[in-house]
Amino acid sequence: MMRYRDIYMKTIDKWGEEAQYDQMIEECAELIATLQHFARGKVEQNVVVDELADVFLMVGQLTYMFGEDNLHEAVDNKIAKLKLLLEE
Repeated sequence: MMRYRDIYMKTIDKWGEEAQYDQMIEECAELIATLQHFARGKVEQNVVVDELADVFLMVGQLTYMFGEDNLHEAVDNKIAKLKLLLEE
């Protein structure tokens, strides 16, 4: 995910963290709407993938902002909970 660290840093330097929070909200909303349209057969898979790419890039930026180690720790905790649920 930190493969794009330089572009994330430049983006945050240019527009600031607050703007990137708002951008993430916008991109997630667009993905939600696109998924609803996909489920109804109104858009093709490539449209979903395009919106997913936008969210992926924003996740990368927020990961950079909040710390990759913090994210990995949270993911590890979520995976542990998921494993328990799968064992039930």
